[in-house]
Amino acid sequence: MREDQGDIWEAYNSGCWIVIPTNKCVKKNGEAVMGRGLALQAKQRFPCLPLDLGQAIKDVGAYVYAFMRYRLIVFPVKNDWRANADLKLIEESCKQLLTVVNDDIHHAFFGPVYIPRVGCGYGQLDWKDVKPILEKYLDDRFIVIDYHYDLGES
Repeated sequence: MREDQGDIWEAYNSGCWIVIPTNKCVKKNGEAVMGRGLALQAKQRFPCLPLDLGQAIKDVGAYVYAFMRYRLIVFPVKNDWRANADLKLIEESCKQLLTVVNDDIHHAFFGPVYIPRVGCGYGQLDWKDVKPILEKYLDDRFIVIDYHYDLGES
């Protein structure tokens, strides 16, 4: 795992895959809850993503998914949107992320994968607690971006 700073959307705009931290919640209208942080930004850029993710969660469960259509990987960090991020869930999501990226079907599509400091924004976790988990699983294909977004958004 490598670390860098900057705007994760610049990596996306240059053709790279990015990871979007999510939760396990689906609204009554079938959309995944994506109301804050990077998830909200992804929802604003890709209005169909919440419904696509909500359907995947309803059909299979809340897992790490690669959405080829969007060049995004969703990464559960919270069990509920109102809760803090969960270190055990982040560890499980790291394992799933490796499976997704290593999958032969998707292998040709992945270059570097940019990932924010998952759980450290609205998830309320400290990077010093999250970093060792990511380091345990993620190799140099993964670039962790210290990406700051406006925590005042709703």
